[in-house]
Parts: sequence; C-alpha cells; structure tokens
Amino acid sequence: MRAALMLLLGFATQIVAAQDILPRTRFRSGEEMLRAFAPVSGATRHSIVKFNVDGETVALGAIVETNGLALTKASELKKGKLTCWLANDSEVAAELLSVDEDDDVALVRVQAHGLKPIQWAADEVHVGQWAITPGIASTPHAVGIISALPRRIRPPRAFIGVRFTTNAPTHKIEAVLPGLGAEKAGLKHGDTIMAVNSTVVTNSEQVVEMLREFRDGQTIKLRVQRAEEQFNVEVGMKVPGAGQLWSGSNPQPRFSRLRGDVSQRAEGFEQAIEHDTVLKPWLCGGPLVDLDGKAIGLNIARAGRVTTYALPTKLVKRILEQLKSQNADLSQ
Repeated sequence: MRAALMLLLGFATQIVAAQDILPRTRFRSGEEMLRAFAPVSGATRHSIVKFNVDGETVALGAIVETNGLALTKASELKKGKLTCWLANDSEVAAELLSVDEDDDVALVRVQAHGLKPIQWAADEVHVGQWAITPGIASTPHAVGIISALPRRIRPPRAFIGVRFTTNAPTHKIEAVLPGLGAEKAGLKHGDTIMAVNSTVVTNSEQVVEMLREFRDGQTIKLRVQRAEEQFNVEVGMKVPGAGQLWSGSNPQPRFSRLRGDVSQRAEGFEQAIEHDTVLKPWLCGGPLVDLDGKAIGLNIARAGRVTTYALPTKLVKRILEQLKSQNADLSQ
C-alpha cells in the first residue's frame, strides 16, 4: 500500500510543478489528493466510528477492542442521546463509561460486535512525515504533515484573582480581584498563602509558578495565615474575561482571530504531537495514522488555523488502561 501511495503522490507532485495555478481539486484538502490516500481509509475505516449526540455529529472515535470499546474526545460528548455511525452505514447505541479529565479522553462502549480495533504504529513519529485523518468513508477527511514532536501543551492561563505585595520577599496578598476564586473563597488583603495543595511555599514566585500548572475549572487547596490564625480553603481557578485583571495583567491570546474554529478544549495536554492538518473540531477524537494505516496518535484538538494536536500512541495506551481500570467489568 505504501509503494502505491508514494507513486500516486509523486505523480501529484509532478502535476503541481507543471502548473502555475493549482486547481482546488489538487489542493492538499482537495478531492484528487484525498483520493490518493484512499488505500489508507480502506485499511482503517472499519476501526473508526462517528459519534452523534441527539443526532448531531460531535466527534470521531477509534475502536480499541473487538468488544466495542472506543476512545474519543471527552469534552465534545455533551449531554444527550449518544449514538455512533459505523463504516457499514449503520447507526448503533453508545454508552459513555469513563473520562480522563487531564487529557480530555473518553472511553465509550459501542453497542456492536466483531468490530476491528485500530492498529497502533510501533515506530516513532518524525517531523515532515505524512499524517492522515481517516473517517468511516472511503477517502480520508484530511491529510497533513507532522510539524512538531510530542511535547507538553500547557493549559490557558488561569488565575485565582490575587495580587501579591511587590518589591518585597513575601507572599502576602496585597489585593483581591472581584469576581474570581479568591474573593469567592473569602481571601482578604493581608492574608499570606503558606501552602498550595499541601506543598509549602515561601514566596510569591513559587505560588505563581505552582498555580500555572492548573487549568480553568480546577480547584486548589490553599493553607492561609491571617493574623495569628491558619486555615485551609479551596479556591477555583478561572481564565478571566477581557478586562477582568489589573491593567497590564491580561494574558495575550495565543492566536489571532485568523485561527478559525477551534476545539472547546484546545490546550492543556501532557504530551501532544503537532501537525498542520486543517480539521474542524468535530473531526477530532479519532486516530491520526501513517501511510501504512497505523495509528500514530489520537487527534485531540484543533488549536489554530494550521495547528492540530494528537496525543501520542504511548500516552493513549496508558490512558486506555487507566480508563478500563475504572470499570470493574473491564479490568479483569
């Protein structure tokens, strides 16, 4: 299959070089280019499902076991009736079993038998190699190129809403911002943060760096000293809206408005491969495969105009085992 693909792609390259203006059908997302990768879809389409919630397609998924277990992008599975379409053009019921909140992966049971699990690639990915996003159709949804090797993707900057005393080696709160977690938890001017999630801190820089590891919606535990008293408090993290922080404190947007439609959860992953495939958010959740149809990762987020992230195979396999262990009937 690889030899045939390379021949077709070589022919396509010759056509591109011979023309000043490339027809849209021969763009990388064009019909002719996608048809060149049809053998990849033929090898993978029966290992992929398309998830619907109340009749609306929300994500792709990768079959990982013959008993119907599948992985997909968790944050796209809104409340409602969950079903999925198979490559044989049938719609079946599906059940959400468990979720890995850290990397936004869901384990789902597809109510069908004899499904074909996706095959995982054994080789490491390389910058510049082809990356294909197949679906349940005879041609893939999109193709792209690996642009960066697995690395950590930090979450968007979230805050508790305090400002520390400046120009002093201290971690005493100088001011509390209205509307964020610190105010709601009752923190006040003059309080000193002594520990973050049981880790003792001695200065404001430590506090800021530790809080950087948490994302919007997560809750942290603080040990606080007020006068002669110490007490524990839980504080929610939040990404502030425009103008919610002090002047000069607002984090700059990572991309401009030209970034296009992005996934609701587009950052904050332990490890991710970056590729330049242009995917709509609902095309995430399924496998990213190489020219042999082997999965090199799980597409997890459209993050920018030409930036899509995929969780690498080793991480996906580890998450799968963790999710299975949360279900007694699957961990035996």
